[in-house]
Amino acid sequence: MSRPLAQLLASAAFVLAAAWLAHRQRLGLSRSLLTAALRAAVQLALVGALIALVFRVPGLAVAFVAVMVATASLTAGSRMRALPGSRRIAIAAIALPALSAVGVLLLVGAFAATPRATIPTAGILIGGAMLATTLTGRRLVEDLGAGADEIEARLSLGDRARDALVPLTRRAIAGAMVPLVDQTRSAGLVTLPGTFVGLVLGGASPETAARVQLTVLLTLLLVQLLSALLTAELVTRAATLPGERVAVPGATG
Repeated sequence: MSRPLAQLLASAAFVLAAAWLAHRQRLGLSRSLLTAALRAAVQLALVGALIALVFRVPGLAVAFVAVMVATASLTAGSRMRALPGSRRIAIAAIALPALSAVGVLLLVGAFAATPRATIPTAGILIGGAMLATTLTGRRLVEDLGAGADEIEARLSLGDRARDALVPLTRRAIAGAMVPLVDQTRSAGLVTLPGTFVGLVLGGASPETAARVQLTVLLTLLLVQLLSALLTAELVTRAATLPGERVAVPGATG
């Protein structure tokens, strides 16, 4: 049996097993699991073909990265759509940190300025920024609703709207950073991150793979923190109304 066929059969068997188990446990997830798997298969096939084209036509790399940013922004923005301008918030919080970091890495020569190096690096950093934006934004939107009494109490004591939201933004930022901090702390011991595995499978030495993975992980720490901070700042501005009032998502009147 060829390796590609073995990979496809194993993947199909695993997702079918997951769907069957979810069905047996009456979790209501079987269709979602199968749909997600099918979408992933189609999307990865299309992305693989597009990336192959980009490698042949380097000028398309900018457009490809722009599509990644737009898609990530739509995803993150949908998690805080209760706020006005949620998509604009997501675009700024994702694009500015991620693309700036890519530019710095290319400028100092950490990665070659080629589509083969730039696109995977940009994809990882954009994905990390999307995660931080999503987690921070969703937590803030939830807390703005659930913590309305706390906010009103602070406002009644004379706090400015921005100051009344500080405890919420700090909790949201700290929560958004937990997954990455845990991932970075356990890298190489509990998990082997994707970049490391991909490089080793591609023929790179373990030393080279470890060095590249470390660069990506430590860059991600700053990118995600900046994305979380930007999200918190922009959500604070969107939620602050004239007269030092705070908009509560879902509230009427």
